[in-house]
Amino acid sequence: VQLQASGGGLVQAGGSLRLSCATSGFTLDYYAIGWFRQAPGKEREGVSCISASGGITYYVDSVKGRFAISRDNAKNTGYLQMNRLKPDDTGVYRCTVAGRWGQGTLVTVSS
Repeated sequence: VQLQASGGGLVQAGGSLRLSCATSGFTLDYYAIGWFRQAPGKEREGVSCISASGGITYYVDSVKGRFAISRDNAKNTGYLQMNRLKPDDTGVYRCTVAGRWGQGTLVTVSS
């Protein structure tokens, strides 16, 4: 079972990034996908999650209206579209599925 987050980078405030969470070793269809982030010196924070069917989503208040979570079960991949990024969105973003965690991808938003 492997998860790999990608798509991070350096972006100016107001910009966009799309994170991907590629999975292998299990059938993604049966599991919810969660995205967490951790900024330097801060605790890990849950950002968003999506149910196995994709019909239920959750966003932390600070990203509502700016981020969109989605999934493509045929590709065993989850996504996090991040728009109107703010410096406070800076951090290492990690995805989790079925209790497994992938390596993070760094998002840096400059002001």
